[in-house]
Amino acid sequence: MDVISMGEMLIDFTPGKEKNSYIKNPGGAPANLAVSMARNGLEVGFLGKLGEDDFGKFLRDTLEENRVTYLCKNLTKEAVTTLAFVTLYENGERSFTFARKPGADMLLDESDVEGEDITKCRLFHAGSFSLSENPGRDAVKYAMKMAHEKGKLVSFDVNYRDMVWDSKEAAKHEVAEILPFVDLLKISDEELYFVGGEENIFTLMEKNNIAVVIETLGSKGAKYFFHQEIGTVEGRKVDAVDATGAGDAFFGGFLSKLLLENVNDKHDLTKEIIEAALMYGNISGSLCVQKMGGIPALPSREEIEKVWNM
Repeated sequence: MDVISMGEMLIDFTPGKEKNSYIKNPGGAPANLAVSMARNGLEVGFLGKLGEDDFGKFLRDTLEENRVTYLCKNLTKEAVTTLAFVTLYENGERSFTFARKPGADMLLDESDVEGEDITKCRLFHAGSFSLSENPGRDAVKYAMKMAHEKGKLVSFDVNYRDMVWDSKEAAKHEVAEILPFVDLLKISDEELYFVGGEENIFTLMEKNNIAVVIETLGSKGAKYFFHQEIGTVEGRKVDAVDATGAGDAFFGGFLSKLLLENVNDKHDLTKEIIEAALMYGNISGSLCVQKMGGIPALPSREEIEKVWNM
């Protein structure tokens, strides 16, 4: 297995064409990223708890249809599958309202983490959403520490969603706890608070032995911080209809390109490989925003390479 992505998978209810209507779509950042990387031809497993209900079965089937292995042994009866209602704005940006008190994603447990699976993977990925509540929080920390100690590439997406946290300070505290296990860190330009601002990024990287920080800039592209050097790779100008899943398409593309270039250790990284991976990720993200929904809009390797070769 090339990749394990751990965290939430949920239902994104996106606005339909009729007033006050919603369309059911599979979503959740780690699940989006898992499918994105599978569509790039990689062998991917998803580790996240789903409810034993129609939504949970739909999401499990979605993973299977996209050649992503569901790594939890079973669905849970203790909570319903987590739901997110998406509000879209004219510029393609969005906000979320979550039905999660509790949601199945919160119930992921350390017992769901199989050391053998992590031993076999090349890259382990997680995000901050799952750090907001226990037992999921401890399970993610346990798995990230294990992956780090086994010498796997570990990536992390800050992906802050204020609706699931008591405070921004609480989220920052939990993110700080896992940074020593992270090789590849993704933040947005709106999440710089979590790293103490751009001026503190290199200090943070040195303190936690982080190899690369990627700062996403929306339609403007992405900035990278690597070996005391800062660079920017410009985004592609397209007509966006829905930004849902765009960041996951971008980062899924970025990580996929790293693995396709045989990066298996942070010491394999070079400036040239990072810049190429950011270009690849930008194409992936730009293709995603031209379609509605999260997972349904994620592009394939063939679609990305078609633009890459133009």
